Amino acid sequence: MKDMKHKPVLLQEVIRYLSPELGGRYIDATIGFGGHAEAILAAIGPKGRLLGLDQDTEAIGWLKANLASRYSNPILEKANFSEIGAAAAKHGFEEIDGILADIGVSSYQLDAPERGFSFRESGPLDMRMDKSSELTAETILAEYSEEELVRIFQNYGEERLTKTIAKEIVETRKQRPLKNTKDLANLIEGVYQRKGIRKGKIHPATRVFQALRIEVNDELGNLERFLPQAVNLLKREGKLAVITFHSLEDRMVKQYFQKEAKECICPPEIPKCGCDHEKSIKIITKKPITASEEELRVNPRARSAKLRVVERLGW
Repeated sequence: MKDMKHKPVLLQEVIRYLSPELGGRYIDATIGFGGHAEAILAAIGPKGRLLGLDQDTEAIGWLKANLASRYSNPILEKANFSEIGAAAAKHGFEEIDGILADIGVSSYQLDAPERGFSFRESGPLDMRMDKSSELTAETILAEYSEEELVRIFQNYGEERLTKTIAKEIVETRKQRPLKNTKDLANLIEGVYQRKGIRKGKIHPATRVFQALRIEVNDELGNLERFLPQAVNLLKREGKLAVITFHSLEDRMVKQYFQKEAKECICPPEIPKCGCDHEKSIKIITKKPITASEEELRVNPRARSAKLRVVERLGW
């Protein structure tokens, strides 16, 4: 844990769009190991305030020993980003100048075999971002029905061999339990080989691992709960910046921002507005911001990152 190599994605872009000001109040809702947060703290100065949330106990512990030793004003809280409203109220954060949420797995989590996020090395089928939660990938693979496995692989992984892989998992667990990441990756690779499908740019197990991680951590549900809370916490002209790493999350953020930037959200076939909806935000990034070629050369994991930013309208 001492030698942290996590590189914050789109750092320059985040700072440019959030434009943190001296004395401002900001929330990093997924602070991780503090890459974005440190840049915000440097910009807001000692009179500014930063609330950093993360569900990973190890990340919070590392930050308390490192980031908090260099800056006097970060407040660190172990909490899921979907709990931003309660955390802000607890620490007296109101009318926030800017909020950031980086909805991705940190490099540390990906590179730590014992966390079970990656199949590059053998590790337990865990995938919990919050290690105090009960549901693990191993539990899902051992207990979910074939139909439930099809649902998560299809909905969260957009896997094309969903039914075949789900059936193979159910048949395999009758003989032996799937215990580690290599077991699962090899099973999926075997399915692809029997179907005569060559490896593409990504490993055949990538989509299933993504689907399991989303299910274990309720990532889409948490994002859905986070967005309205974050918008409501912002002061007039305050900014909300969200970084996503796969199409499901990006689509959810895009659609929520589009809805909240409209005066009327009635179906188009209704001739007269009856929704009484008032737009609450202005979209700053008409298209998502992606990593530059320069950043991709030093951090290839930024390739799938997309940044969307909105500004809170006045009350």
